[in-house]
Amino acid sequence: MKTDGRDKMTAAVLYGKKDVRIEQVSVPRAGKGEVLVRVKAAMTCGTDLKVYRQGFHARMIVPPSLFGHELAGVVEAVGEGVTGFTPGMRVVAANSAPCGECFFCLRGQANLCEGLQFINGAYAEFINIPERIVRKNLLAIPDGVGFEEAALMEPLACVLKGVELTGVKEGDSVALIGLGPIGLMFVQTLKSHGARVIALDKEPHKLDVARSMGADFALDSTHSSAVEQVRKLTDGSRGTDVVIEAVGVKETWQQAMHMVRKGGVINLFGGCPSGTQIPLDSTLLHYSEITVKASFHHTPRHIREALDAIASGRFDAKKLITGRERLTSLVSVLERLDNRLNGDIKVAIIP
Repeated sequence: MKTDGRDKMTAAVLYGKKDVRIEQVSVPRAGKGEVLVRVKAAMTCGTDLKVYRQGFHARMIVPPSLFGHELAGVVEAVGEGVTGFTPGMRVVAANSAPCGECFFCLRGQANLCEGLQFINGAYAEFINIPERIVRKNLLAIPDGVGFEEAALMEPLACVLKGVELTGVKEGDSVALIGLGPIGLMFVQTLKSHGARVIALDKEPHKLDVARSMGADFALDSTHSSAVEQVRKLTDGSRGTDVVIEAVGVKETWQQAMHMVRKGGVINLFGGCPSGTQIPLDSTLLHYSEITVKASFHHTPRHIREALDAIASGRFDAKKLITGRERLTSLVSVLERLDNRLNGDIKVAIIP
């Protein structure tokens, strides 16, 4: 296959709500400062599933658009002025890069960059990495790390940032609500920090996976006494030191408020649909001195820390990969994930 921009490649294109089509599109060409990557693995993701359900993402993707954002592959070609990358190198790219110059970047909050640049198009044979991401968030894959494991770098970076922002310390008790791929990443990461993890979800098989990843307790989040059960597992039934909500629905945001102890911290990691209003008990919030935080996205530092955690074995990425499918099967994979069939966590899409 030529990569001069005239030949075609197979790619997934998002057109709208539950409308993803596998099509033949032009192979992109690496311009100045850009790198063309032959995709070896693209991972399914909770954000991609959300985009599939609603047909867009206001900040990340507007249809019609190439689709997917967790990927690893091999450098196919480099544009003028690119240094440090050559054809044949194994690489992994983050899905965004900050400008490094705006108000937030200069204050160490690169994830809130006013000009954050995103890419999509991982579900394809090739993807062109723009100049800024090449400079800031395209990394060589260390020896011994497979493409599929490396492609989990980006979501893990979000989790590492979330744990850091929350201030989890060794010995802390943490209630973790929601055991999708991100929630299960939190389980591993929290245990590596020496935390005592109480995992909650409504699906029994996810509770089983959480136990296998080290969760100290795994509870049904839909049970009427879920809050009481969590509190009973803490010192004096006071509640946990930390609650991390990784679902993004009104009910679990409110549930988190009643699981945390006085003086504790809540991280509302799961984003609710735009316009959602959540009533909060102001008396509880004020007189219990509860700190409420939220964590969005990642920074270049967390991207590098995530790849290092995978390469060193501190984070076992293989535990999350539950299947492999061809690119032509992507739509059926998304439907399966949408219907919660087969208990998949992360599926590697292989072009």
